[in-house]
Amino acid sequence: MPFSLPSYMPPDFSKPDFYNAPIVKFKPVHQPGVAPDNYHATSVFPEYFQVRQNQWRVLKESRMDCVVVLKKDDSLIVKEFRHLNLGDRVACGRRENGEDGIYVHTNGFDFPDQNSDKFAFRTCFTRETSFSIDYDKLYELIEFERRHGFILWVLGPALVFDRDARDAFAALVEKGYVHGMLAGNALPTHDVEGALFGTALGQELYSKQSAPQGHYKHLDALNTIRALGSMQKGIEKELINDGIMRAVISKDIPYVLAGSIRDDGPLPEVIENVYLAQDRMRTLTRQATTVITLATQLHAIATGNMIPSYTVIKEKQVRPVYFYSVDMSEFAVSKLANRGSLTARAILTNVQDFVVTLERGLKKRIG
Repeated sequence: MPFSLPSYMPPDFSKPDFYNAPIVKFKPVHQPGVAPDNYHATSVFPEYFQVRQNQWRVLKESRMDCVVVLKKDDSLIVKEFRHLNLGDRVACGRRENGEDGIYVHTNGFDFPDQNSDKFAFRTCFTRETSFSIDYDKLYELIEFERRHGFILWVLGPALVFDRDARDAFAALVEKGYVHGMLAGNALPTHDVEGALFGTALGQELYSKQSAPQGHYKHLDALNTIRALGSMQKGIEKELINDGIMRAVISKDIPYVLAGSIRDDGPLPEVIENVYLAQDRMRTLTRQATTVITLATQLHAIATGNMIPSYTVIKEKQVRPVYFYSVDMSEFAVSKLANRGSLTARAILTNVQDFVVTLERGLKKRIG
């Protein structure tokens, strides 16, 4: 059955509670980076603001734990605290049912009914949970998103430690199922190591045999690319002839590599300033309609905090943003599934097996 987006029912603003609600109060910023008292903090849900009497506006681009600023043209934008400037007018009010002219809409999407029994077995995700239907639904979703949306992948280095998984993800890139990518320094480092030496952290990608002086391999990969100046140069010189980064760069897929305190190197493309990296990540998360995170707790949780449960397309249509967390750790997937989004889904499995299964399943579906 082809995938279709769930219907969305906006609030009925003709009801008396809304009709009599006040206009939102906007207070000016008096100190850069500091919001005024009683500021309103955004959630993951669609939020409406009455900027003029009987004129309720939905935030078109939202993200959690930010503030709402009214621009001079009366449009609304969301800002992180550190980006607040003197004179910015910030929405204030912490009552979310219209009492302050702000309404947080938590049940707008018509998702399938969940089990309503008071008692039932296996209602939480564990390693024993079955995921066959989740794969089938994901095939339908990302085939739809390949043509109509923006699929953002958040990758951990485990993905490139296996030959088949590395090849399978590169195939997903080639076939148009990857529109953006977020990662740290480790994933591209070991992917490039695989291209140069056929190893990841010194272990051969297929046989898992340790290479002689294998602990040098990722450092040699870093040193080689730093000497060239970029992975792009490595591709041009035909040193990087396979792998995920070659596929992403060759297809001109936008990506952000965010550095951390533990990085070796790092690669030239890695953004070492954490707040600059966060801003660059937000440029992609704002476009995302489906996010799939693979075995990276740090980046998955960070991305989850940047992603609302919805986005606005074609100016007026509100649609959900789907979020998949794939990991072997029950903690990692529970953390994302419990972040408040109705669209967060978890699949507990080895991400190498997941990507191989996903690529084969998609290939089978499209012949």
